[in-house]
Amino acid sequence: TSPDAIYLARHVGLRSGIPQLVPALTVNRLCGSGFQAVVDAALEMLAGHSECALVGGTESMSQAPHIARGIRFGVALGKSPKLEDSLWEALTDSYTGLPMAMTAENLATKYSISQKDVDEYSVQSQKRFAAAQEAGRFADEIAPMDLPGKKGTTIQFARDEHNRPDTTVESLSRLPKVFKKDGVIHAGAASGICDGAAALVLATRQFAERKGLKPLGRLTGWGISGCDPSIMGIGPAPAIRRALQRHEAKLSDFDLFEVNEAFAPQYLAVEKDLGLPRDRTNVDGGAIAVGHPLAASGARITAHLLYEMRRRGVRRGIGSACIGGGQGIALLLETA
Repeated sequence: TSPDAIYLARHVGLRSGIPQLVPALTVNRLCGSGFQAVVDAALEMLAGHSECALVGGTESMSQAPHIARGIRFGVALGKSPKLEDSLWEALTDSYTGLPMAMTAENLATKYSISQKDVDEYSVQSQKRFAAAQEAGRFADEIAPMDLPGKKGTTIQFARDEHNRPDTTVESLSRLPKVFKKDGVIHAGAASGICDGAAALVLATRQFAERKGLKPLGRLTGWGISGCDPSIMGIGPAPAIRRALQRHEAKLSDFDLFEVNEAFAPQYLAVEKDLGLPRDRTNVDGGAIAVGHPLAASGARITAHLLYEMRRRGVRRGIGSACIGGGQGIALLLETA
């Protein structure tokens, strides 16, 4: 959606001061792209092709354009071009014909998730995030930006602004249902449409030791799985199971969990399916509160999980996300 978009990873590298000889690659696994960037870099290192990589993701959903197709070579007299909302089209799976929210409604039906469950969880996400932000728990992982203000002033942007800490079950009950008349999803039970970016540096142990770098944590494994596109939000469940199976681990071996909150019933379905402990999952809120800039979320979740594990003095964590079209991705992490 910008002159940089098609060159994205390359321009990020060049604008970050990375030497011109270092190659770049833009990946696309939709909502799992930030996680996938970590996996792709790890695979390069395991193959001996790389020792260090800048990985992450960014999304500017506010700039998603409206598109007029078929007018490159002119429009017939009296024929007005039809505008398409590229954001809405992207959030609708053309294979199933379902908007992402309807796949979450399907999960609510399949897993018997009530409106009360949805609203109480949505409020919890907002409250947990607000408490964490007020306590300064995001300070280490947010890079402040200086933005131009009015009359030549400079504004430091250092706090996520999507959070609605005053959300209550009562206020949510007044929101209209957009996708299904008797459904459970309203705006307050969905992840925010936001702009955002997140980045990590991934390196081999040998590289870090040679450069005198102290790692924040260690990537120990991952799992990626497909699932039924009509209930795409369940994707983290098979992805986490695959990661555990591949690495001969059990869910009980892990201390903290982050599952991206595309929608409240989507998270709740994953929680039910896996038996996740609520008190150790999304402990500082999730995408319902902070927003979900699609490609950035995986890198944001990875960074936050590592910082929170260190803060709590625990050793192992799992970060995961569902992916439009019916997939899931999960990373297994340890503190350094």
